Amino acid sequence: MEELGLKDALSTISSGAIIEAVAVVVLASLLIMAIQKLVPMLARKLSGKPRLYLLASVPLFRLVIIVLTIVMVVPILVEPSFENMLAIFGALALALGFAFKDYANSLIAGIVTLYEMPYRPGDWIEINGQYGEVRAIGTRAAEIVTLDDTVIVIPHGLLWNNLLANGNDGTDNLMCVAELYLEPNHDVARMRELFRDVIYTCPLTKTYQPVVVAVLGTDMGMKYRLKAYPLTPGDQTRFIAELTARAGEVCAAEEVKMISRPLLWQ
Repeated sequence: MEELGLKDALSTISSGAIIEAVAVVVLASLLIMAIQKLVPMLARKLSGKPRLYLLASVPLFRLVIIVLTIVMVVPILVEPSFENMLAIFGALALALGFAFKDYANSLIAGIVTLYEMPYRPGDWIEINGQYGEVRAIGTRAAEIVTLDDTVIVIPHGLLWNNLLANGNDGTDNLMCVAELYLEPNHDVARMRELFRDVIYTCPLTKTYQPVVVAVLGTDMGMKYRLKAYPLTPGDQTRFIAELTARAGEVCAAEEVKMISRPLLWQ
């Protein structure tokens, strides 16, 4: 009975209706492209949270346009009677339910993401073992660019079952940690002060943010952690490398031997 209703509904489709429906889809596609182009341009003229909220609204606008397009196209193709609409939307819901279960899961998670904003464009996040900067947030997934310049697409559905670490959470403050392992039997207080000088004299350090030199004794030596903030989150790789190199020079000058991390666990 349901198949018969669906056949009756589809039999009313005409060539003129198809042309009109295609025109609506094309216009909707152009509108989506315009929003994806103009909204980021407008966001670049803003700063702070308004910029982040505006960028995050792009997927929501796209979703609304897609839903409205479907609502407009179906009555154009099919005579908008109760029986026809019931048959079309019933069959469509059944097909989409089976075929796009995972997609729908990520889609719903994407809507939750737009509301809760656990990450935004420009945030440095780690999820499911992948770490990088959020480049774009789509309706179904987010794109991140790793430190190795690799683009990874992460479905929003991963939010349901995985921990998410956000390094800067919508700000330009991203703490970096350079780790060093030194042989025991040296002046720890002096090395801490020298390492603090290393951080403050580094040209990439955001000196008005907290600077910490933590130290931990292990079975085979001392573990130092130089914790500070680079000028911009994108400088993190150069920043850690610069701190490590400068700290190595200090160790050589003080004749304190550095040891590799694997040796600590042998």
